[in-house]
Amino acid sequence: MAGGANPRQQLIYQVDEDAPRRLIVGVGLQYALLSLSSMMLMPAVAFRAGGASEAMLGWAVFAAMVVSGAVTALHARPLGRFGAGYVLTVAPASAAVAVTADALNAGGVALLALLTATASGVQFLFSWRMSLLRRVLTPTVSGTALMLIPVTIIPVALGLADDVPAGYPDAAAPACAGAAILVIGGILLLGTPRLRVWAPIAGLVAGSSVAAYFGLYDFDRVAEATWFGLPTQGPSHYAALADGVDIEAFAGLLPAFLLLFLICTVRSTSSSLAIQTVSWRERRALDFRPVQGTIAADGLANMAAAVGGTMPTTAHSGTASRTLMTGIAARPVGLVYGTALILLAFCPKVVAVVLALPAPVFAGYLTVMVANVFIIGLRMAVAEAADHRQGLIVGLSFWMGVGCQYGFIFPDFVATFAGGMLKSALTTGGLIAIGLTGLLLATAPRRQRLETQLATAALPALRDFVQRLAERYGWSPAMARRLDAVSEEALLTLLQDEQDPPDRNRRLLVAAHTEGGSAVVEFIAAGGQENIEDRLAVLGEATTSEAAERDVSLRLLRHLAAEVSHRQYHDVDVLTLRVAVPS
Repeated sequence: MAGGANPRQQLIYQVDEDAPRRLIVGVGLQYALLSLSSMMLMPAVAFRAGGASEAMLGWAVFAAMVVSGAVTALHARPLGRFGAGYVLTVAPASAAVAVTADALNAGGVALLALLTATASGVQFLFSWRMSLLRRVLTPTVSGTALMLIPVTIIPVALGLADDVPAGYPDAAAPACAGAAILVIGGILLLGTPRLRVWAPIAGLVAGSSVAAYFGLYDFDRVAEATWFGLPTQGPSHYAALADGVDIEAFAGLLPAFLLLFLICTVRSTSSSLAIQTVSWRERRALDFRPVQGTIAADGLANMAAAVGGTMPTTAHSGTASRTLMTGIAARPVGLVYGTALILLAFCPKVVAVVLALPAPVFAGYLTVMVANVFIIGLRMAVAEAADHRQGLIVGLSFWMGVGCQYGFIFPDFVATFAGGMLKSALTTGGLIAIGLTGLLLATAPRRQRLETQLATAALPALRDFVQRLAERYGWSPAMARRLDAVSEEALLTLLQDEQDPPDRNRRLLVAAHTEGGSAVVEFIAAGGQENIEDRLAVLGEATTSEAAERDVSLRLLRHLAAEVSHRQYHDVDVLTLRVAVPS
């Protein structure tokens, strides 16, 4: 069972429930306002580092907000296989700042757009056939990536905490940040569930009030901003694309962009799994179909970013942390959230209200938010890291990422490789986790396979397969009988869950190997409807004789198998059973 301990006991509205309209609008607007700084900060840093003009920068920020808002709304109301079906943030990727600046310096917005559009193909391909990489991008890898996000963000938060103009009292910065942390943390620790909804906005108001006392809040910026308007310059890269781009510069930067998009895919996987773990009151098995929808939407967002002339985007874990704070996971919040981002892009006055907040206030808010993200990632990684090998992957990846982030490991090499991408703990740790997981797979014993039809007629072939396994690995007759019984009940359970009529010629792939003295058997078949892990969790709730009879195979599976894991993808279901040697 994946997902770890239940962190959602105080959830007020889970993802499939309707909340009051006033509450949905309030929470959605709050999320949008809290996201404005990240929506603007990343494009501002990247485009200024790339030598862009202020007019070009204004357009890049506008386009980033529109693209992020549209895809955030798409996650709440998926279209086909695009979208997660959860409240999930999309925003400019912090890991893309360095390569975005390099592309702008080498060939302007045209080269950036071409590189972004080309590399986004990786995300479309991955979302289409994600099941093929299920053994590499595991919840252990995703949880480790989530744990490293705070490591990447904390230096930014610490830099903001002391960012006060000269001439102000020394106590101004800690007072502003401390007020925000104390109010947000106090409400989360001591407040009622309904009061927790307003913890982030209350903390920002408290911090801003202290800032106003010290004269740090920029009221002039708010007064000078217009209510409605568009950037003075539109997209400028279409003419340059028509004239052609520097092929040598494109070829030189493409590997860095492909590596960037791989890291963004790992982060999006982590974010999609994280929002699942906090959006339901009861513990549920992780569903990888929303993850596929998340990555497909990432590809769509990056194609739109290329068309709009802004930097790459990715799904963020911010809403998972905010859901823990507010207790509101209802899907309509995501729709309001995304729509509000688009409307705010046309409203400089409201944007100025948020941007006028002093940096120490943002630092206080970020500190609380990233603490929640770390805990979510820790739960996910620990739930999967059941043996010493997975635990070693988590530990090595995390601390190597921290070492590269803070310059303790080969600083000269790290600073120059691939445009400095390895200076990010998320990038380095994510790649190490993927590499070590791949090494385990490459050195694992060869799996024994059986391909047959998904039907009761496959039982004789399945029994012969189990008997050959027992002879190959020298298992006792008791182990062979147990494995035979487990395999039979697994087949019958998959047949009960078929979406299509049983007379279709549907194939079943069975793969088996030994691990830690136990037998591990995978049943890979076309996608079903229900998750078997979730059905096992509610076995005691059968109320009719028909339901009880239907659950016989499940009860036997739970009794005979040491562990049952069911991962669902759009194209296949993967049922993994671990069978311990009987004493």
